[in-house]
Amino acid sequence: MARGIIAVLSIALSIFALSDCVQTEDEKIRGLPKWAWIVLIVLIPWVGPITWLFVGKERNLGGGPPRRQGPLAPDEDPDFLRRLDEDIRRERRERRERDQGEDGGSA
Repeated sequence: MARGIIAVLSIALSIFALSDCVQTEDEKIRGLPKWAWIVLIVLIPWVGPITWLFVGKERNLGGGPPRRQGPLAPDEDPDFLRRLDEDIRRERRERRERDQGEDGGSA
C-alpha cells in the first residue's frame, strides 16, 4: 500500500514538474537548457522534479503576484483619469450653459 502511494506521488510530482518546465518561457529557465531539464525530470525520479522546482526556474519570491509595469486598469491610468475629469467638467459646463440659455430665452 505504501509503495503504491509513493509511486503515485512520484508520478504526480514528475507530471507537475514536466508540465511546469514545458510551459515555462526560455528566458526564465536557469542552469540548463529546457531540453536538459525535461530529460532530467523524466529520467531521474524525485531528484529531477524536485531540482527543477527549486533551482530550474526563476520564481517570484516577493510573495503575491508579480508587479506589472504601467497601470493595471483604466482607472489607475493618470492620462485616462485626466481625460475623464476633463470630459466631466466639459459636460457640466455645457449643461450649465444650456440650462442658463433656456432660462434666459424664456424670460
